Amino acid sequence: MSNITEQSIKIIIAELLNINSTIKDLKDQDILHSTSNHLGTYFHRLDYLAAMDIDDKLAEETICNPEYNSVLEAIVRFRNLYSLRLEIENAKAILASEDPWEVLKNFTHFPNYLQLAQTEYHGSELKPGDTVIFLGSGPLPLTLIALCHWHGLKGIGIERDPDRSELSRKVLEKLGISDQIEIINGDQLTLPLKTRSDLIMIAAQAEPKKEIFNHLAKVLPVGTKLSYRIYEKGLRRLLDTFSVFELPEQFEEYLRVRPEPPVNNTVVFVTKKVC
Repeated sequence: MSNITEQSIKIIIAELLNINSTIKDLKDQDILHSTSNHLGTYFHRLDYLAAMDIDDKLAEETICNPEYNSVLEAIVRFRNLYSLRLEIENAKAILASEDPWEVLKNFTHFPNYLQLAQTEYHGSELKPGDTVIFLGSGPLPLTLIALCHWHGLKGIGIERDPDRSELSRKVLEKLGISDQIEIINGDQLTLPLKTRSDLIMIAAQAEPKKEIFNHLAKVLPVGTKLSYRIYEKGLRRLLDTFSVFELPEQFEEYLRVRPEPPVNNTVVFVTKKVC
């Protein structure tokens, strides 16, 4: 049972509004490359707020108000870009290190990625030697690294930004696992690939969700398995674009694995069905 009162929600809203007033007009490059420490302070504060035990109904009634739409959109954008910044910084630290695996393991929420990879491995009934595709793999493809290095899979990452694609290739080479993971510069239109895959994973930050899933619904063969991650509780759910997204009718959910600490994400598994 949540111990967050309506008055506490109002205090949280006031803090979100304050953060929004500072970050809403920042350009993408400002967030990605600013040398100021205050952006990191805002990011970690948002993480703290998102983790608070807020009653779902109370959060929706108070915060899910049209007047706050632009605020939530700006904060989601900021969190996504700052998360990307952390990945880029960690990728560069790996390249500069004599012990790249140690740097990787010190990445924020690294244990979460290991547990999520295990969930996806078992939820899709994968086995060593299977191939997974990750749409929106980013500059530091942690999910693919975890699945391929610790579970013996082969991976293909699809990343639309050429600089991030190249950075991730260098990271994989530094870690010595380039033979297990291939990075392709592309987006959802790159799918389907000629290579057979046993699971397609959609990154939480892969956008736009509607266009991605509509395309996949048209082009993927029946029986294809997909997975994606969502937040289902409190404020985290309000800051997650997947939480308000409805899948095309061609996809059928067959498994939903809810989180156990240290993980906060629910993993949803769907399959392309006959319509």
